[in-house]
Amino acid sequence: MDLTVVDKLLTTTRSVRKRLDLTRPVPTAVLQACLEIAIQAPTGGNSQGWNFMIITDPAKKEKIGDLYRDSFNIYARAREEQAASQGKGELYEQQQTRVVKSALYLAKNMRRVPVMVIPCIHGRVETLDPMAQAGLYGSILPATWSLMLALRARGLGAAWTTLHLRYEKEVAAILGIPDNVTQAALLPVAYYTGTDFKPARRNPVPTVTSWNQWGNLQEPSSDT
Repeated sequence: MDLTVVDKLLTTTRSVRKRLDLTRPVPTAVLQACLEIAIQAPTGGNSQGWNFMIITDPAKKEKIGDLYRDSFNIYARAREEQAASQGKGELYEQQQTRVVKSALYLAKNMRRVPVMVIPCIHGRVETLDPMAQAGLYGSILPATWSLMLALRARGLGAAWTTLHLRYEKEVAAILGIPDNVTQAALLPVAYYTGTDFKPARRNPVPTVTSWNQWGNLQEPSSDT
């Protein structure tokens, strides 16, 4: 494999919000090609219990977009209250301000995105133990991420969002999703404007890695 190409794909698959092209149609053939790649992802017990809801109907997008906006407004108010009670430094606040502005733009324009994708998995987590919950989500989240990577490789952007789940039942009613199916995310999908993306600023790997014991940041010697 060409690691330069692979590494660029993995480090520049951003959550795209303000740069989504809301006017350019997304061909069905492109979506189908990306989904063919996505379903090669691992799934617990090879169960393949996934189903990808593709929403292009304007009326349904408008209803879901309204629910998403309402959920965002509740989320934003809660974040404002939290930020006021605990300061986390100027750099953190600057980054969060950019993210919030971007998220607000998406909330206002969600109904206008060319395509919404809701990855679903058969089963519910409410009565499952932690192992089973992890297994259920672990059978749909890898495919969802693979879908985002495949879209990125073809010049399309997406954003991993979950705010619509505040109104999961209402969204299920709009789309006819059965009661025994779990919605895992909502991806707004569109071609993106501009030319490329850069890697995001992240905390250094040594500060978020523990070796053999939680909190042990000391990397073992090479002869271990």
